[in-house]
Amino acid sequence: MTTRTNEIWLADLRATGLAHAEALNDLRDVIQKGLPYALSRWLSSDNPLFQPLVEEVTQETLLRVLDQLDTFEGRSLFTTWVHKIAIRIALTELRRKRWRDASLDELTENEDAPPPPGLLADPQASPETSSERSDMLVRVRRILEEELTPKQREALVLLGLQDMPMEDAAKRMKTNRNALYKLLHDARLRLKKRLALEDITPQDLLTAFEQK
Repeated sequence: MTTRTNEIWLADLRATGLAHAEALNDLRDVIQKGLPYALSRWLSSDNPLFQPLVEEVTQETLLRVLDQLDTFEGRSLFTTWVHKIAIRIALTELRRKRWRDASLDELTENEDAPPPPGLLADPQASPETSSERSDMLVRVRRILEEELTPKQREALVLLGLQDMPMEDAAKRMKTNRNALYKLLHDARLRLKKRLALEDITPQDLLTAFEQK
């Protein structure tokens, strides 16, 4: 692994081509070396959810870091900053127990079918909440269709809904892991801008599906 200063990390991750790919691979290694030790404080490494969580958090951290490079203030080592991001993401995942349910696959099987009831609401949700969730799904589907390319949508479905490992998704899409990270990064930026235009925040999405 290449030894980098904070400035070199930023420059390489903002670059293109080989420098960017090598920096991304090295940063992935950094995360996956430190994350299991940190996670073991809350989740046993023997738990079958442990390794999938490490992989999911690693992927999300890399994307989050690429999105937030401009917010790094240099008050610590760059890798320390990245590690803190990874831990926050991991704890959020643990708290919300965001392990995908098989019913989510129904969203990709028939775009014209209504959302699966198990996703929209639990039996005790109020009619207003169920309606809000349903409306939110319709809006999000429309945004995904209008804003993203077919490849970007496919990547989000494979990684976000079906929880397919990054390597397997890359093979399915006949690309490589770094190109897939770039595809997801671009997709997230486009979605972030579009959601902002429609006055939808990430918290709005979470609230719609968490409230009773």
